[in-house]
Amino acid sequence: MTERTLDADASGPDTISRRAYLQATGAAALGATGLAGCVGRATGTLATQVTDQPADIADFESLVVTVEGIWLGPEGAESGAEMNGTDGGNATDEGKATDGDDGGETDEGGEEDEPAGREHHEFDEPQAADLVRLQNGETQLIDERELAVGTYRFLQLDVSNVDGTLEGGDEAEVDLPGNAPLTFNEAFEVRESTRTSFTADFAPVRRGTGAYLLRPVPQGIEVSYEGSDGSEGGEGEGSDGAGDDGDA
Repeated sequence: MTERTLDADASGPDTISRRAYLQATGAAALGATGLAGCVGRATGTLATQVTDQPADIADFESLVVTVEGIWLGPEGAESGAEMNGTDGGNATDEGKATDGDDGGETDEGGEEDEPAGREHHEFDEPQAADLVRLQNGETQLIDERELAVGTYRFLQLDVSNVDGTLEGGDEAEVDLPGNAPLTFNEAFEVRESTRTSFTADFAPVRRGTGAYLLRPVPQGIEVSYEGSDGSEGGEGEGSDGAGDDGDA
């Protein structure tokens, strides 16, 4: 009994010390691995801007669009807005909106499916832009954030409200296509130590009922890149096939 107690006492401190050492070194190793994973992930800047093509904007005294966030579409993501993107119709087609303004596919029960793979980035504060003031090349920055380097197939604006006043003071009815996000099917990259500027161009189009539809303008989308040293890294403009299919 005494010998067993002495053996236990003799091995106890060594065992505890060794266990504490292994725990400490293990935790340090895990911490170093996690830190290395964070530090090694390259990032770039995405700056989202909005502007307005003429279309029927001349009818308005003001047209304030409130944007609460953006969705980004990495490779393989679904936009959920087949007829709401820049491939779903021309916003400036003789001043008339095209038919087929549903936002996304629905299942047999009539409920809209949630698109898979999108990344949602909510703004700290909703951003309001008056499209009447964003003509003739004028733009407004609504968001700027650091993102992991990668390629994206589309950008969507999460528009929560559209408040239009016509010339003369009457309130205007302005709808979104299918009440879905405005989808801009223009591929772009987030590059390391580079500022990517994505300008989303959209405009109000008069409908036969006297109401208006807010539509993306494909040929007005602009993407440009600026390095951390101020150098231009190339740019793209329009979406002649660059934004993949409209059935994302």
